[in-house]
Amino acid sequence: MSLPTPIYMRPSGQLKLRAELKRIREVDRPAVVEAIEEARAHGDLKENAEYHAAKEKQGMLHARMTQVEDILSRAHVIDPATVELEKVAFGCTVSVLDLDTDTELTYTIVGSEEADAANGFISYQAPLAKALMGKEEGDEVLFKAPKGERHFEVVGVEYG
Repeated sequence: MSLPTPIYMRPSGQLKLRAELKRIREVDRPAVVEAIEEARAHGDLKENAEYHAAKEKQGMLHARMTQVEDILSRAHVIDPATVELEKVAFGCTVSVLDLDTDTELTYTIVGSEEADAANGFISYQAPLAKALMGKEEGDEVLFKAPKGERHFEVVGVEYG
């Protein structure tokens, strides 16, 4: 039997998931149970769209709750504030210069549950993050993106 795969995240990611789980348990789930009871009171369940919608929502909430519980049970929390590296690694914020467009970009390398590429948070499992791992200020990186190769230079690495 193999050990469960750890899920890496920052403390803020763990707090966000704990808050979501608490909200599901204490707010969303009781509201759905109330909606089901209210819909039941309307009678014939076969043709009761409110009842079926509430039951479907209950199923989705249960699935998400189970997923969040699983993620939290496998969470390996890494606090970037405690890391003293000069190289790109999980939790750092890395600034890169796109040598093809002369544009500076900033990314924070996070766990997959925290990833939000549009806001500069990329998963440590993403190809770009993998290409940047272990690099330090001044290193150049050739990255194969879906639209072709991109050429970056690491201009800064920060933790905390």
